[in-house]
Amino acid sequence: MPKSAKKRRDKAADFTKSKLKLGKGKQLPSNAIDTSFKARSIVLPSQSIAHEKNDDAPTTKRQLSFDDLVSHTKHYSSSMRKDAIVGFRELLEANWELLDSYFTALINACVRLIGDEDASVRRALLTFFSWLLPRIPQSDIMPHAPLLLLFTTSAQTHIFPEIRIDAIRFLDLFLEHIPRAVTVGWDYNGHGSRVLEGYLGILNAGTKFGEADGPVQATSTASVVLTPASKLVVLHSLSMFLQTCLSNDIGLSTSASHHPPSSLLNTWFLLPSFARPGDYYSFEQIFQTSQSSTYNCCQWRENVDPEDNEDDFPGTFTAAETPILSDDFTLQKLADISDVTGSSEYDAVNDHKAELVAVLVLQRLARTLQSTLIATFLDCAPSVFMPSGNPSETQVQLVLAVGQIARTLYNVVLQASTSSKAKSTASDDLNTFLGYMTPYFPFSLLGTKDVKVEQAFQELNLIFSELTSLLVLTSNAEISRLTSRGKARQVNSLASGNKLYNSLSIQIERVSNYILQLLSGGPISGSQLGRTLTPAAYASLLPVVWALLNNTGSVYQCSTSSAILNAVISHSMKTSSKSALKRLTIEFVARLVLLSTDPRYHGHFQLNNDLTGVAKVHEWVSHLPQPLWEIGASNLPASEIITRFLLRILQQKSQAVHVSTTITALRAKLVPFFTVNHAVRGQLPGPYNKIPIGSPLRRLTLDLAATLLSATDAGIGGELRVAVDLAVVGSEEQEYWVQIQDIAVK
Repeated sequence: MPKSAKKRRDKAADFTKSKLKLGKGKQLPSNAIDTSFKARSIVLPSQSIAHEKNDDAPTTKRQLSFDDLVSHTKHYSSSMRKDAIVGFRELLEANWELLDSYFTALINACVRLIGDEDASVRRALLTFFSWLLPRIPQSDIMPHAPLLLLFTTSAQTHIFPEIRIDAIRFLDLFLEHIPRAVTVGWDYNGHGSRVLEGYLGILNAGTKFGEADGPVQATSTASVVLTPASKLVVLHSLSMFLQTCLSNDIGLSTSASHHPPSSLLNTWFLLPSFARPGDYYSFEQIFQTSQSSTYNCCQWRENVDPEDNEDDFPGTFTAAETPILSDDFTLQKLADISDVTGSSEYDAVNDHKAELVAVLVLQRLARTLQSTLIATFLDCAPSVFMPSGNPSETQVQLVLAVGQIARTLYNVVLQASTSSKAKSTASDDLNTFLGYMTPYFPFSLLGTKDVKVEQAFQELNLIFSELTSLLVLTSNAEISRLTSRGKARQVNSLASGNKLYNSLSIQIERVSNYILQLLSGGPISGSQLGRTLTPAAYASLLPVVWALLNNTGSVYQCSTSSAILNAVISHSMKTSSKSALKRLTIEFVARLVLLSTDPRYHGHFQLNNDLTGVAKVHEWVSHLPQPLWEIGASNLPASEIITRFLLRILQQKSQAVHVSTTITALRAKLVPFFTVNHAVRGQLPGPYNKIPIGSPLRRLTLDLAATLLSATDAGIGGELRVAVDLAVVGSEEQEYWVQIQDIAVK
């Protein structure tokens, strides 16, 4: 078949030359490549000949100035950004004075890297901040705190979990150096509130924790399950954050607010045993030493000049403490003085309302975190508390962080002045939490030699004991409230049918056995060696001891209070005088003795009800001159505490000391404190002569000696009188000693 005309024309077109029209160029084929290009000049200010370079500006080894490093922090390359952070440290180490001019620019450049997507950049920035912040005064960092926290809280909600965890590490650093800025507004709309929401979001615990009613809503967008190491970072940081919040807000830290600032021993647990807080503070004044800031001491003089202005008036003058009384005090300010004096009462009301709001937030937070804390404990407990196992340090620290958070929250919630319903709910939640810990208590491992694990287990034991004591104190307060209202039937039904009281009896029994073993120095079950108590551990143990001593007994049928009292007194007697624990043990036992003689005390514990305990107290009181002689002038506050206690019980004619054998023992053992009769060297001055001249302790000991002499018949105690006469001869106290002897005789 012949080809068509179209195909013949197309075939012939390949060999024919097309005729070009005038003014038309040659048409390019469709597959032609465009090889044309355009060039543009790039002009940098630093490359211009008109730009004057500052050769005196400090540079790094790579010849980079501060401005160059700032520009490199915005570079697209992560290695360039990391090198810029390293360059900042290199530049500041050699030229620290640059910080005065460039600190604001430095912070503005670095904060954008807190949420950097490259892990090496974040680690470099964290290392740089760890080096920089301790070297800068806190007052210089505070103006930049809002910017630092803005980017940090933003990184807490980042889509990548590793950035959220690194944001927690930055928060730990800021909590160390600017804690007030991080925690401010934690209970309302502030930086602290956003930080707290970030913690809960990472833990998948829900962020809507401020509502008063309704179930907890998990509103977190974090769907990634945290590894144990990452969860440890978050929980440890949350624990530190909560402790910082409560330490800054003194009104909420119940154990701190009910504690005189100059007292070494925190006895907040004694406060409910007094009708009014003022009675408690008055009782605590006995243990205020002359070195405390609140102690006022006046030198004794036989004749007083009436024109001297050294009198201390006990009145409270509010206007004198207000800032309005300054150099620019005007007539207008004087006219408004009534507003100023009334503002303190207004502020007190506002502070009380703010405290109630904060407690409500903490109650809701405790309920929100309960499931997270229990789940974390149950995940780690089987491997951590395996008797013959070797638990990982991460899991041990996780369990410890869970316990610390629970102690911080419930320590405030159960001590706050809230409704009985709220306390009942919190008590049930805490009892549920302790129910999962009870089978493993006391926490110990067989044959472990890891010091960190041993310390963590000891702190866990103390936390469990302290939480148990909180439940005991709360239940005792509820029983006292019902009893005072004549509702004895409700008390009996509460004790018999409540699940809380049934489980609490088991916990009390275990805690009592643990405390007895700990105070006796014996090994805890599962441990091969006994443990030595530290002052901090002993102070943490005291609320537990008091809860067991002050237990109502009729509810829990606890018969170990007498054994606990004997163990506490025996531990105080066998503690070395050179130990830092000696003063704490003396202070606590002294409080137990003085409580029984204080008419303002209305607690359940009564020393006179235990005959064995009274005999043990007589033995303990008789041994006090020995630590007084051994401590002497090396620890003036401890010596003053012993002297004040002995002087007070002698003046009150307490049954703990007013026994002929006890007074005779005190009088005989106090002689070496003033003068020592050595078999070879003869008479030597005692520790009294080493007390600094002018110290109130010198006259307190003389008061004690005179009181002991007055408590006996005339002519008895001649050795003590002679020893004191030899010690004060030729000193400023000689005249004072003569005066008080005459008063004592009269």
